[in-house]
Amino acid sequence: MISPATTVGDTRARLQAASRARDRRVQLVVVGLVVLAVGAVLGIGLGTVAIPIGDTLAIVADRLLGTHLSSADPAMVAIVWDLRVPRVLTAMVVGAGLAVAGATFQGLLRNPLADPYVLGTASGAALGAAIAVLIPVRALFLGFGLVQAFAFAGALLAITAVYKLSRVSGLAPLTSLLLTGYAVASLLSAGLAMAMYLSGAALRQIFNYLLGSFEMASWERLVGALPIVGSLLIMSRARSLNGLLLGEEAASNLGINVGRERAVLLGLASLVTAAAVTISGLIGFVGLVVPHVVRLLTGPNARAVLPISLIWGANLMVYADLVARLAGDIPVGVVTAIIGAPFFLALLRRARTGYEL
Repeated sequence: MISPATTVGDTRARLQAASRARDRRVQLVVVGLVVLAVGAVLGIGLGTVAIPIGDTLAIVADRLLGTHLSSADPAMVAIVWDLRVPRVLTAMVVGAGLAVAGATFQGLLRNPLADPYVLGTASGAALGAAIAVLIPVRALFLGFGLVQAFAFAGALLAITAVYKLSRVSGLAPLTSLLLTGYAVASLLSAGLAMAMYLSGAALRQIFNYLLGSFEMASWERLVGALPIVGSLLIMSRARSLNGLLLGEEAASNLGINVGRERAVLLGLASLVTAAAVTISGLIGFVGLVVPHVVRLLTGPNARAVLPISLIWGANLMVYADLVARLAGDIPVGVVTAIIGAPFFLALLRRARTGYEL
């Protein structure tokens, strides 16, 4: 028989644990926002032409608030406002989108090794971009060319094919989805290899897309990032994602329409991923590393994991882009791979020892 004192003690311990978890989440949000603000200032001020922090802040204030604090010459103003500010904002948006999409896929698939590209989105985007390079037509709309248009279409077509094909399998839904994604991605990768073989002198352009970069960031392209607003829609469905984490039967008992909610979350996460790769190319590990670390620190509750992943995904991408620029404008994907590959190996080791999401 359990004594009342034991029950009270257990309740007090649970309340204290919940309070500590809540405090940790608040700390992660506050620290994340401060680090992001510092990264934004550094990203705008540092580069081939170093601009003092005071001038950087004055130029931004003049543009946003209509003040006249800056005495910088027009060339410096153009560097800050026309080149670096949209690049930093684009890095934030893409990093945030990939992190939220990664957290969504990890939750939906109940797999800590899932990332935004797990269902063939990256392969579809890469093949679309490669095909666009082979077409001798150049057109621009909102700063986007044929490469970006075909990449976006390829990513959406890939995830649509995976979802449709997985529904005709006799396997469990999640298993079927993963295996179908692997098969479709392999097929698309073969198409990408053929396109690269036929590209000739355009091969470098394909490689630039595959490695990811914010070199072409602009205000026009930032407007084209609107589909990443889907991250906010995903966060509004955090309750459904929490329910799906418990399993289909438990989610149904909670009143969640499992089929509909899974399809909506998959669609939103795929749309966010497609928009991100359209803007920046393929940048790996952000959607794997960030949500996983956040989940280890805060627990599996999607109400905390999604917004905190958004903040720290933006942080990782801003600082990775800064390092890439200071290192000679190398591809951002190289920097994130250097950070993410060792972490991925650590995840594999943890998975072999019985890690559960």
